Amino acid sequence: MKKKFCIIYGTRPEIIKLSPLIRLFEKRKISFFCIHTGQHYSYDMDRVFFKELGLAEPKYQLNIRSKAPYRQGLHTGQMLIELENILLDELPYCVIVQGDTNSVLSGALTAEKISTTESYTGFHIKVAHVEAGLRSFDRLMPEETNRFIADHLSDFLFTPTKNEKDILLREGVPKNWIHVTGNTIVDAVKQSIRIAGKKSKILEEFCLKQDQYMLLTLHRQENVDSRKIFADILCGIDKVARSAKLPVVFPMHPRTAKMLEHFSLKLPEKVIVVRPVGFLDFLWLEQNAKLILTDSGGVQEEACILQVPCVTLRNNTERPETVKVGANVISGTKPEAILRAALKMIKRKRNWKNPLGNGRASELILNVLLKS
Repeated sequence: MKKKFCIIYGTRPEIIKLSPLIRLFEKRKISFFCIHTGQHYSYDMDRVFFKELGLAEPKYQLNIRSKAPYRQGLHTGQMLIELENILLDELPYCVIVQGDTNSVLSGALTAEKISTTESYTGFHIKVAHVEAGLRSFDRLMPEETNRFIADHLSDFLFTPTKNEKDILLREGVPKNWIHVTGNTIVDAVKQSIRIAGKKSKILEEFCLKQDQYMLLTLHRQENVDSRKIFADILCGIDKVARSAKLPVVFPMHPRTAKMLEHFSLKLPEKVIVVRPVGFLDFLWLEQNAKLILTDSGGVQEEACILQVPCVTLRNNTERPETVKVGANVISGTKPEAILRAALKMIKRKRNWKNPLGNGRASELILNVLLKS
C-alpha cells in the first residue's frame, strides 16, 4: 500500500514554509492531502499565498477562528474535534505539521490520540514536526507550549540546525528521531525572491526606494495585547524613525490594527501603514529595506537569509542562530533599547553567513519520510 501523507497548516508562515515540500510531493506524485484549520482567515493574510506560491487549495478548509486570546483551549479543542473526524476517515500514514501554532499542536495531538487507540483500530498515525527544537524558554508564550508539546509527540523531528538538535537531546528525545535538515524557509525564499524581483511592483506602488525606508511588523500577543508594551514599542519606533530620518513601512496585521484602536493609541508620524501584502511583495519589501524591525520569528529568518539587518522587538528569540551570526539583535520593548539596537544594526555590514541551511531542507525531509 502506498503511504499517504497529511499536511496540516493554518497560518501564513506555515503555508510559506511548507510550500517547497508540497511542491515536491506533487512533483514526485506522492499521495497526500492538505487540511487548512482556518487559523488565519483574512484573504490578504492567507489565501492570496496559495495563488502566489502556485499551490492548490487544501482538500479540507475548517474555518476555525480564535474567539479571544485567552480562549486557547476552545480554539485548540475545536480543531481537535474536526481534525479527528478527517484523520479517522482518511487514515494517513503520517501527519506533517510545521512551526508552533495552535494548528501544529492540534494536528500532532489528534494524530497521537488516534494512535493510542491502536489496540482497538489497528491503526497508527506517525507525526512529523518540521522546524522542531526551537525554544524561546519563555513559557508565557503560547507558541512555546505548542512547539514543546508537538516535539514530544513527534516520531520525526526535523531541526533547522544542530543547536535545536542539542536542545531536543537534552530534553530526552531519542537521537535517531532527530534529523538536521536546515529550515524550509531557505528553500521558499530562494525559490521566490527571483520571482519577486521580476513581478513585484510594491516599491513603485508606495513610492519607495532601496535602503530609503525601514520595515516594521508587529503582531505577537505579548506585545500588542498589553497597552503599556504596545505604547513603548511605538515610542521606540518613533525615536528610530526620527534619528535615522527614514520612514517606517508598516503592513499592519489585523490583530494589531484591532488592538491599536482598542487602546486608542496613535502611530508615529513617520510610520506609513500599508495594506497586508502577499509573500512576493513582502519579500521584496524586506530585500530593499535599510532595516527590519519585527516580533515575528519567520521575519527574523527571512531577514537573515536576505542579508538585511534585523531588530527583534522581544525579550527573547527561538532563532538564536540569527543573533549569533550578527544578522539580528534582541532589543526588548523599551523605547531607548529599541533605539540603541536599531542604530547599531543600521551600521551593520551585511556579510554574515546564513546559518539556516542551503535550500535543500524539503528534499532532505521528504527522503527521510519515504525511507521510514
